[in-house]
Amino acid sequence: MTYLNSLLPSLYAEYCNDTPLDLFNSSQCEELATQAAIGRNLTVLSNTARRKAVQVCLKEDNYLAWLPLTRLLALKPVSKPYTPIVFNRNDIVSRLEKIITFTKVAMEQPNYYLWGGTIGPNYDCSGLIQRAFAVSGIWLPRDSHQQEAFTKRIEIKDLLAGDLIFFGEEKVNHVALYLGNGYYVHSSCKETGRNGIAIDSFSGEGDEISQRYYNKFWSCGRVMNNYNNSLTT
Repeated sequence: MTYLNSLLPSLYAEYCNDTPLDLFNSSQCEELATQAAIGRNLTVLSNTARRKAVQVCLKEDNYLAWLPLTRLLALKPVSKPYTPIVFNRNDIVSRLEKIITFTKVAMEQPNYYLWGGTIGPNYDCSGLIQRAFAVSGIWLPRDSHQQEAFTKRIEIKDLLAGDLIFFGEEKVNHVALYLGNGYYVHSSCKETGRNGIAIDSFSGEGDEISQRYYNKFWSCGRVMNNYNNSLTT
């Protein structure tokens, strides 16, 4: 395809983007799947090319999505391939205050819930969580059910600030960041939440929205390490 021919050769078969990118869940590019902030590393799966898009794999979280062919010019060859940073739990604990602060600052900006939003000011639930950790160098998987599988499951009584709370019915479909003292921050949708980032009470005795999410509580998880894209979650 003509657009694919515009890609500069990459010694490592990896690229990075010099502008933010919207990535989609199908080759028709109709529904947002995720976004790539400037400087993400990715590979282009040229054998998947369609009329409108080609599939790419984001290296930091191993996420597959579709990039419009017209946006290929935003990709530049990397000077070295992506290598995950190894973090242990102590490394992560030292960054939790910054992570929590990021979510509170994001909440203060005008925002609304955006399905697929990961770079702000508009986020979906797992996009906010992923971005909050990523700005501190810690990569988590993209989607809430993947984040739940990646974290170490803990009991409610053991929750600490910086842990994650997962919600769902038949499966996990929502995630929040625990702030301590019975409160969490999350980006929730207009239909069942607050259409953006807000702080809610982790209690069955809170307001209507807090109760709605509490009744869909699934599990709690603790981030123990940085995502390694050589592993499946």
